Amino acid sequence: MAKSAKTKKSLVVVESPAKAKTINRYLGPEFEVKASMGHVRDLPAKGLNVDIENDFKPTYDVVPGRMRIVSSLKAVARNSQTLYLATDLDREGEAIAWHVAQLLNMPKQETYRVVFNAITRNAIQTAFAQPGRINMDKVMAQQARRILDRIVGYQISPLLWKKVARGLSAGRVQSVAVKIVVERERQIAQFRPEEYWLIPAVFTTNLNEDYQQQWLDFIKVERPEDKPPTIAKQHDWLSGRNAFKAELAEINGEKFHASTQQQADRIFQALKNAEFKVGEVQTKRTTSKPSAPFITSTLQQAAANQLSFTTARTMLVAQQLYEGIDLGSMGALGLITYMRTDSTHLSEEALDDARKYIGRNIGSNYLPEKPNIYVAKKSAQQAHEAIRPTDSDLTPDDIKPFLNEQQYRLYQLIWRRFLACQMKPAEWDVTTSHIDAQTNLGLCRYKVSGRVLLFEGFMNLWHSNNSNDQTLPALEQGQRLRTVDIQAVQNFTKPPARYSEASLVKALEKEDIGRPSTYAAIISTIQTRGYVEKINGRFHSTDTGEVVTDKLNEYFPRIMDLSFTRHMEKQLDEIEEKHLDWLSVLNEFYGPFKENLDKATKLMKHAKAETKPSPYNCPQCKSKLEYRFGRAGKFLSCSAYPDCKFTSQCDKEGKMLQDEPTEHKCSTCGSAMVIKHGRYGPFLACSHYPECKTVLKIDKEGNVLPPSPPPEPTGLKCHKCKKGELVIRQSKRGPFLGCNRFPRCRTIVSIKKVEELKKMQSEGNWPPEDPEQLAEALGSKQKKPAFK
Repeated sequence: MAKSAKTKKSLVVVESPAKAKTINRYLGPEFEVKASMGHVRDLPAKGLNVDIENDFKPTYDVVPGRMRIVSSLKAVARNSQTLYLATDLDREGEAIAWHVAQLLNMPKQETYRVVFNAITRNAIQTAFAQPGRINMDKVMAQQARRILDRIVGYQISPLLWKKVARGLSAGRVQSVAVKIVVERERQIAQFRPEEYWLIPAVFTTNLNEDYQQQWLDFIKVERPEDKPPTIAKQHDWLSGRNAFKAELAEINGEKFHASTQQQADRIFQALKNAEFKVGEVQTKRTTSKPSAPFITSTLQQAAANQLSFTTARTMLVAQQLYEGIDLGSMGALGLITYMRTDSTHLSEEALDDARKYIGRNIGSNYLPEKPNIYVAKKSAQQAHEAIRPTDSDLTPDDIKPFLNEQQYRLYQLIWRRFLACQMKPAEWDVTTSHIDAQTNLGLCRYKVSGRVLLFEGFMNLWHSNNSNDQTLPALEQGQRLRTVDIQAVQNFTKPPARYSEASLVKALEKEDIGRPSTYAAIISTIQTRGYVEKINGRFHSTDTGEVVTDKLNEYFPRIMDLSFTRHMEKQLDEIEEKHLDWLSVLNEFYGPFKENLDKATKLMKHAKAETKPSPYNCPQCKSKLEYRFGRAGKFLSCSAYPDCKFTSQCDKEGKMLQDEPTEHKCSTCGSAMVIKHGRYGPFLACSHYPECKTVLKIDKEGNVLPPSPPPEPTGLKCHKCKKGELVIRQSKRGPFLGCNRFPRCRTIVSIKKVEELKKMQSEGNWPPEDPEQLAEALGSKQKKPAFK
């Protein structure tokens, strides 16, 4: 560790107060730990601020709201002998360290970079005992990425404002992510289902028992909205009666296929009274290996699937676990390693920790002879570790009293996955068999399989979803079976599923688009911009998203090409890993981009000027209606405009939405109310519009909703705009604090803080001028800008 002068302390700079608090416990009194609150310098928001003609030279300014923090850091630095930059170990952290060093301007020989994968005593002390210097390759890689994103965003976005709608934006990665969702939406729209039939059967070895009516009663659904028993429950029911399901596979040695009811009925008639016997029976021993420890993308996917966390929520909670949680008498401890990583590598210390815990607490029979090693993809940074707990002995249940529900659930997920990855495989006996019947169509053969868990192995901690596996009764070749149920069932092929957060992350990772650390920001941005919307947990592209995607596809094909985006990501990685010249990467990109930009500026038509034919005629003048794009998305307009000004809303598929009469009367003029469709869904409006403009909200069933209660004043001054007052508003998720100057000021604060903030205001401490104090009072952290 570099020695400091006796009269001067060493300044340590980290990003957040929580991280500073945890690290401070492990350093002696000769260190003073301060938080930068994220980035302190960035490209100014207004203007490009990249001198393209002068080797893409960027102009950096102190981030708005950070000047007081920078001044405070400079004041401490003046009285410090040594500067330690302990920001995160990724590119963003390296860039923050470099910007802080540039602002503080301390002697280079007294400026050190310390990196650690976990905030623990051992990791911190080791890092400070062996400090390094700022990695300029990492800094340049981040700077190149930032400049690329600024060029794309600031030169295409104004074009979209002019040619589509104000407030839109483009992004080197976000636009490709939108394209992925749009293409899936169009695949679904173009999909045409094909009919096919299956003839499943249920058999039992209990020849003297008739379970047919019991089974039909068990799976019967009384009402359309009711759900049948789950597959797991069906298997449990069948297992208790030595029964099992099977699917018809072959007829006379050929693969079974029926595409019409006539074909299926012919086969069904031959089978329904047939005698079935067990054919060949095979049992094999198989194993299931545990999955690798979490990396950022797999953690996001697992948290989405198992915990219903958004990617943004996962990263926020993981950040809290990484930076440190106050565990009472143990103090603040970092509970997991760094959560932005693409490496499945585990240190020797981590492997030893896991093996000791498994041997002591789960059983030596669960411990493999050697540690399980997982191979990461080629682009992974092996200097990083996978996401894991810093101490296996800190079990989720032991520290549960100190965690909120989300922290506990995510920590439990990480803890279980880490320990499971170092356990033995699960062992199964898998049985497959034929069920045969001689019919007038020839030999009809059903196939059935099931498995029995012999040794749970890693599944002691990490439960795989095996609900579709059934347990078979003992079967012997030639054994007769009784039919419990046999049916001909109509099916239709299904379109590809829309993306969920988990599957979109998986798609981005598969295509090598963006980086795991940016997925949360990408998914948040494409929703905020109105390019996609989440409905029942699945992403649907909006009309705006489709129009923007089409425009960018036409005029910026390289930017929208997945392979080119993948190539650029690799180039950016090579700046850091292989010392690739960052200017050559920018020059390679900018030449063709500038040509496309000039062409688009001249030739791109305004979206509102473009029309597409529709199958509808105008109800007023009988002319053809056309699809147009407007502020609220796609709508129908008369082709005779401006002579005829008829317009109508349409749904996502282009179906015309017409006003629906109701029994409700207008409270203003007494006229009938009709259901209209707007950008936020259906609502009630007076049939005498525009003479009478009365409107009412309705729910999904068409019931009139009461008007929203007026905001409740609190007397609290808005800390953001300094002009408004925080009032209590109501939302679907409950009450919250918002500025009464909305939409000019969009400040939102948790309702839980209202009494605390009132107390602070009564004591003259609200709103605090210091950003650190403000963040602490609001219970939030200043977020880093999202660089994609």
